[in-house]
Amino acid sequence: MAITLTALLFLIIAAALGAGGVWLAILGGSWYYVIAALAFLVTSILLFRRRSSALLVYALLVIGTLGWAIWEIRFDWWQLAPRGGVIILLALWLLTPWVRGRLTRADAETASLGAAPLWLAVLVALGVAGYSMTQDPLDLPGQLSREAVTTTPDLGGVPNDDWHFYGRSLYGQRYSPLKQITPDNVGKLQVAWTYQTGDVRRSTDVPETTYQVTPLKVRDTLYICTPHNFVIALDAASGKEKWRFDPQVKDNDDRQHQTCRGVSYYADATVAAGQPCAERVYMPTADARLIALDAANGQVCPAFGDKGTIHLETGMPYNPAGYYYSTSPPVIAAGKIIVGGAVNDNYSIHEQSGVIRAFDINTGALVWNWDSGNPDVTTPLPEGQKYTANSPNSWSISSADEKLGLIYVPLGNQTPDQLGAGRSANVEKFSSSIVALDLNTGQMRWVRQTVHHDLWDMDVPSQPSLVDINTASGPVPALVGPTKQGDIYVLDRRSGEPIIPVEEVPAPGGAIEGDHTSPTQPVSGLTFMPRPLQGKDMWGVTLFDQLACRINFLKLRYEGRYTPPSLQGSLIYPGNFGVFNWGGVAVDPERQVMFGMPTYLAFTSRLVPRADVPAPGAGTKGSEQGLNRNEGAPYAVVMGPFVSPLGLPCQTPPWGYVAGADLRTGKIAWKHRNGTVYDSSPLPLPLKVGVPGLGGPIITAGGVAFLGATVDNYLRAYDVTNGKQLWEGRLPAGGQSTPMSYALGDGRQFVVIVAGGHGSINTKAGDYVIAYTLPK
Repeated sequence: MAITLTALLFLIIAAALGAGGVWLAILGGSWYYVIAALAFLVTSILLFRRRSSALLVYALLVIGTLGWAIWEIRFDWWQLAPRGGVIILLALWLLTPWVRGRLTRADAETASLGAAPLWLAVLVALGVAGYSMTQDPLDLPGQLSREAVTTTPDLGGVPNDDWHFYGRSLYGQRYSPLKQITPDNVGKLQVAWTYQTGDVRRSTDVPETTYQVTPLKVRDTLYICTPHNFVIALDAASGKEKWRFDPQVKDNDDRQHQTCRGVSYYADATVAAGQPCAERVYMPTADARLIALDAANGQVCPAFGDKGTIHLETGMPYNPAGYYYSTSPPVIAAGKIIVGGAVNDNYSIHEQSGVIRAFDINTGALVWNWDSGNPDVTTPLPEGQKYTANSPNSWSISSADEKLGLIYVPLGNQTPDQLGAGRSANVEKFSSSIVALDLNTGQMRWVRQTVHHDLWDMDVPSQPSLVDINTASGPVPALVGPTKQGDIYVLDRRSGEPIIPVEEVPAPGGAIEGDHTSPTQPVSGLTFMPRPLQGKDMWGVTLFDQLACRINFLKLRYEGRYTPPSLQGSLIYPGNFGVFNWGGVAVDPERQVMFGMPTYLAFTSRLVPRADVPAPGAGTKGSEQGLNRNEGAPYAVVMGPFVSPLGLPCQTPPWGYVAGADLRTGKIAWKHRNGTVYDSSPLPLPLKVGVPGLGGPIITAGGVAFLGATVDNYLRAYDVTNGKQLWEGRLPAGGQSTPMSYALGDGRQFVVIVAGGHGSINTKAGDYVIAYTLPK
């Protein structure tokens, strides 16, 4: 019975591989699967006949598969395993007494001829597998210089022990000058305190409900916000709650995002210390309000705006609730609070404006507005007039240089992201760019576009980091701008001109009728863009889902980076998840190096003619994945990750790295796979595959970088010099946020991260704020 069932199994495998293999070959892919199907078929026939020569044929299949796999992908365990795993398991089954023993009795004279070669083939394959486990051909070892390039870095004027802004200072460096924690002692980190906000995931929440906040620290107090926009003050030493404020934000199904990345802090020098609202915390809400709170007690500051509140829907061309809100902390600089906002991607062409507005920090009066649809007129919009509808918006975090009098704003796209017909000249100019605006007037000083005629949702997602860089001509005030497509722009922040060269390279054409593509696209000399995908880069847990991914890969349109969306479906790689997203990178202004978390996930993008779009209903309104309706446009779009039938990425791992680069030379020094499948696989195995993530890193002057972000629930510490992981702490929920670091008066250095999970990548939800420190 065992041998009959085995023969039948081999016949089924032969049929599956044969059908898929022929399809793949017709599409122009590898012929291996057809050959393997024939080998399984012959083995099956011989098994039915109980001939020992079945073992010899199968031995040839094992050796052939091994040779083919090594030829395609060298000695990478994570790519070898799906190619040979099932085949080796079946080989071991064939060698059991239940199969080989029966073959021997039926064909005693030739039994050994089949068993010996099969045993040898299996041993060779296992040897190669063992060797490949010790290799990582995709790893880039190396070192950054340990030496400080400057001993007087500009840290933005924030006290060393504090963290006053989202990126610690207006410069957005995400760099702490604290040195108590070092590569030598970081392994001793332990939990100092844990606080739970009580703001937990609700059944009525939108799918994109996330907890992304980076706390601020001023003297002895931390300030945080929560996904539902509670503002909470905590004691920095103990984590005990001092006060909380609930803005009473109502649920709204039309809201695409429900999150808060941070609050903004300001100390008013015109108000005596200890007086009401002498220090303030500003909270942007999911229902388009900006609220000023007394940092001492959480009470609303009535002198600001309309009884403590600015209504950000003022001047907007439309007023559908939930279509405009702020998820990122505003910039406070030069006596102003400067606010952008998020709009719902791909819901409708009737979107709110992406205007950038500056309000007086004390009164809330509108000082200037920069509307990319009318960029030269920045005086406050007269009452009754409206800003330009559906203009590129800034949903991320801006940076500022008060000495130069400039704010640096990362901009996104006009909705729909994937359709470019009919865009205005200003939309074409400002989409997917970094724009420098005068802090006092809002007038544009310069703009640097990172994608021309963006059809891929490659908005600039990250806060620019400002750092002075030594060049052959002397120190230059620089801007480091990470992008979704993997380029790191290193620009002179006075002019926007490149310090590390940027060149225009040819890009794929062939947009849909009525649209066009840019013939060239910019590429920075410092880039983490991936090499183009090939059929051999398709992955799976087994050779069957790998075969399915190879077929789907060849069915999609793909001509490398910037392949335009299409009716047949296009592969977008990197996808709009980004090589870098809102977490950005961390820069060390002393060593003039950066630490980042490049992520690699391919997405698909398929245009759907309006006549074929189903009527609105549950799950069809629009989101960042699935069907995006683009109401009012000629096409909707279906988009999402490029995954296998098992729901895993179709491209081979690693999908996530940590990396270090020298900002003076533009050279990537090291790059290592990062994170495990512990929380995303059926079995909790700490296999270091290299997983994607959302969140950002920090660097400390002690030479240690900290990063959560990955889809496994850990906070990790790394040696900035070589990228070696030094420590990890288990988190009770997803750590899709950016940590921060501060010190107390007794000299103890703390590292704090918020662990609350992320709706889009399905990490565990929670409401935790966790602080770590060294033992006393």
